[in-house]
Amino acid sequence: MTDTYKDKGARKRLVEELAQKGITDKMVLNAIGKVPRHYFFSNTFHAHAYLDKAFPIGEGQTISQPYTVAYQTQLLQVEKNDRVLEIGTGSGYQAAILCEMGASVYTIERIESLHKKAKALLMKLGYQFAAVCGDGTKGMTSHAPFDKIIVTAGAPVVPEELIKQLKIGGIMIVPVGDDKTQKMFTIIKTSANTFEKVELDSFSFVPLVGQNGWKE
Repeated sequence: MTDTYKDKGARKRLVEELAQKGITDKMVLNAIGKVPRHYFFSNTFHAHAYLDKAFPIGEGQTISQPYTVAYQTQLLQVEKNDRVLEIGTGSGYQAAILCEMGASVYTIERIESLHKKAKALLMKLGYQFAAVCGDGTKGMTSHAPFDKIIVTAGAPVVPEELIKQLKIGGIMIVPVGDDKTQKMFTIIKTSANTFEKVELDSFSFVPLVGQNGWKE
């Protein structure tokens, strides 16, 4: 794996583009400027790595558009050493951004081939994290509660099982809607049994499949 001056220049331009599109969190922009997104692509598609668009990674899944990654991560308000649960490891790129920001990352992926590939790459990049293969809609009760939860697939409803695994005062970012388009929601847990919900912009994610999500 090589990270050339050309790649670094392409990342710098991507960061500038994201800033122009309204991403203001310096920690988010710095992380995107550091993580070599082309490592998450096969060599054949290297040229697509720094375009602001989603891209297929196999198994019917995608690596999210950089703007979407930046948007969700900015909403998450990550602080150093936050315990962050990611639902949907996918390529591992979002997990790498969270690790780069100093979060303590727990990530879950239901598709074994993607889980293995992402875990191997993240380890090769030297990140410290916990990754499991399983049903993300159930969360990771053995490591709960979490400061933050980020869901990187479209849920049919706000996943209550995941809200249970948030600390009081914790934040969850989740896209909710049908299998074509979703609204991004910020969920803030206000007590053991209550939460606030803020509806934001529209996005299009792959479906969140699992016991508490869409059925296969």
